[in-house]
Amino acid sequence: MKPEAYGGKTIMARVYNFSAGPSMLPEEVLKTAAAEMLEYGATGQSVMEMSHRSKEYQAIFDEAEANLRELMNIPDDYYVLFLQGGASTQFAMVPFNLMNKNGKADYIITGQWANKAYKEAARYGKARAVASSADKTYSYIPKTKREDFDPEADYVHICMNNTIYGTKYHELPDTGDIPLVADISSCILSEPIDVKKFGVLYAGAQKNVAPAGVTIVIIRKDLVGNAMDITPTMLNYATHAENGSMFNTPPCYAIYIAGLTFKWLKKIGGLEAMKKINEEKAKILYDFLDGSKLFKGTVVPEDRSLMNVPFVTGSDELDAKFVAEAKKAGFVNIKGHRTVGGMRASIYNAMPTEGVKKLVEFMKKFEEENA
Repeated sequence: MKPEAYGGKTIMARVYNFSAGPSMLPEEVLKTAAAEMLEYGATGQSVMEMSHRSKEYQAIFDEAEANLRELMNIPDDYYVLFLQGGASTQFAMVPFNLMNKNGKADYIITGQWANKAYKEAARYGKARAVASSADKTYSYIPKTKREDFDPEADYVHICMNNTIYGTKYHELPDTGDIPLVADISSCILSEPIDVKKFGVLYAGAQKNVAPAGVTIVIIRKDLVGNAMDITPTMLNYATHAENGSMFNTPPCYAIYIAGLTFKWLKKIGGLEAMKKINEEKAKILYDFLDGSKLFKGTVVPEDRSLMNVPFVTGSDELDAKFVAEAKKAGFVNIKGHRTVGGMRASIYNAMPTEGVKKLVEFMKKFEEENA
C-alpha cells in the first residue's frame, strides 16, 4: 500500500480493517467529514460545536432521519429514534417498555448478545428461552414453529445477525401476532428489510453506520407509551419519541456521520445495490474457505452471515501466526472474538470488494507456505 496525497499532505494508505466494531467507514464519508471539520457549510463552526437546539443542527438531524426512512422504507406508523447507550441499553429498554401486558417474553438464543438480552429481560419479568444453538457453539440458527412461542408473550426477541459467531437469520421466525423485536446491530443497512414484520428494530451504529455513540431504534408507534411504572425516564421510549430524540443532548456528531453514510448508500443505489455488493464479497471469501485445505469456516452454510465470517486453521499456533502476518500485510483486526478464538473477517458495507479479494490472495499464500 503506497502513500497518497490528501488535503495537501502525504498520508499512508489505509489498511483493510476487518474489525467487528467499531469498524471502518466509507472513505467518501470520512473525507467529507474531514473537509467539514472546521466549518460546516457557512455556519462558521464544526458540527461538534453546534447546539443541538439550533436550526442548523436540526436540519442535519431531519435530513438523516428522512434518508434513513427512505433507505429502509420505514412506514409512517413507526418512530425513528437516535439514542445513546449502545444496543446493550436496549436489552433493558425493550422489556421496560414492551413486557407490560402479561409480563412475559420469549427469546431465541443465538449467541452472546442474544443471551445477554435474555438475562437482562429476566430481571424484569418472565423471560423464556424458546430455543438455543449453544449446543454447537452457536454455529447455526435454531428452527422454530409458531406453536413454540407462548401466545401470552408480550414480544419475541432475536439477534438477527450474530457478530461473534457469524450466523444470520435468512428466514424470520413465525411469531403470529406477537411483536417481533430484533437486534440488527451488525446487519443494519446491509440489505433490504421489511420493517413492517417487526415491532422493534434496534442497532448500535458502530458496525455499519457511524462511530460508536448513537443507537438507532425503529419502533411501531402503538408499542410506545405503556412502559412499566419503574422505568427510568431516559429508558422510556415515549420520552424520546415525544421529544424528537432531543430530550437531552443527543450524540450529535455520530448522527451527522450517520447522515453522511445514508447519503453514501443512496448514491450507490440503496440497499438493493448494497446487498449485491455484500453478496459478492461474501461469496469470494466463503468459496475460498469451502475449497481450502487449511482454513475452515465455522458456520453451517445455510445460516452464514454476509457481514461476519469466522474461520479457523485447527491450530491455535497457526491461527496466531496468521493474525500476526496478516497485520504486517495490512489486514488488521482479524483476530476472532476472545470467547471463541480463531479468526473473523467482518466485511461490512464500507469494506471494498478489493479488500476481500486481497485478503483471499493473502490467505492462499499463507496456506501454500503453511499447509
